[in-house]
Amino acid sequence: MKALKSIIIRSGSTAGSGISDRIPPQLYFVASAIFHYLGPSFAVMLFARVSVDGVAWLRIVSAALVFVIWRKPWRVFRKNNVHVQRLIIALGATFALMNYSFYYAIDKLPLGTVAAIEFLGPVLLALIGTKTIRNLLALILTVTGVWFLTEVRMQGEPEGFIWAFASAICFTVYIIIAHRLAMADAVTKPVDRLGAAMLVAAVIITPLGIKGAVPAFTDPVALLAGIGVGLSSSVIPYALDQLAMKRLSRATYSLFVALLPATAVIIGIVVLGQIPTWIEAVAVMVIIGGVLIVQDKRNK
Repeated sequence: MKALKSIIIRSGSTAGSGISDRIPPQLYFVASAIFHYLGPSFAVMLFARVSVDGVAWLRIVSAALVFVIWRKPWRVFRKNNVHVQRLIIALGATFALMNYSFYYAIDKLPLGTVAAIEFLGPVLLALIGTKTIRNLLALILTVTGVWFLTEVRMQGEPEGFIWAFASAICFTVYIIIAHRLAMADAVTKPVDRLGAAMLVAAVIITPLGIKGAVPAFTDPVALLAGIGVGLSSSVIPYALDQLAMKRLSRATYSLFVALLPATAVIIGIVVLGQIPTWIEAVAVMVIIGGVLIVQDKRNK
């Protein structure tokens, strides 16, 4: 709990103060990537106790409750201008739809497949913002790695791919809106705006998932697991994303998203026992190599 509190406290600081400014933004992203798929990997195990839409509801609502208790996010709306308020509402709607479609996708497809499909939108954002030969090479390497991961994992139920592509669209929208919110000229801190967006997401997802979550209310194991998924999938990684986005260009952040398919494969091995082939293992190394050579002039 002390470690979690430390992460959360740092996420509430401004980008230019204290320890948070001395930690490279790339490390924030790596930590975010780990939690991004660590939570969902445990959510797969929850499907035996709670329906897919119920798991999505538990994730969003438990995360929203953390922010409500810790940050009192409802105050953010009256403190910010209309532009920021609209960004918060848009991000909240994106959270709800993205998580809802994501869980339906991983219920029918391997985690690595969904992660690879999610990368398609961000790679377009990275391509649009690529301005140096070095970053173009990094983009080529990461796309090549993700392409191999996608090719060897394109198996599963057709419905799963519909949900996966829906999640990919939402994830791309998330990057655009969340980056704007992190960079917004506002009187509140990024983590407070994030908390307000999660509160909006909880309201939107409730009619979609509350019915499926009812069984968890009488199942302590499922309820605790759902809360754990919310913390590890929404509170920690999204707060870390805000810290990274505050100091990275959108194109660089989008390119770093290539780590997500690689992270998903690694998490799939450790948690779900989904052993990759040698091609997948090489693809993961190529992706990591591409990310390592990325250069963001804003951090020089």
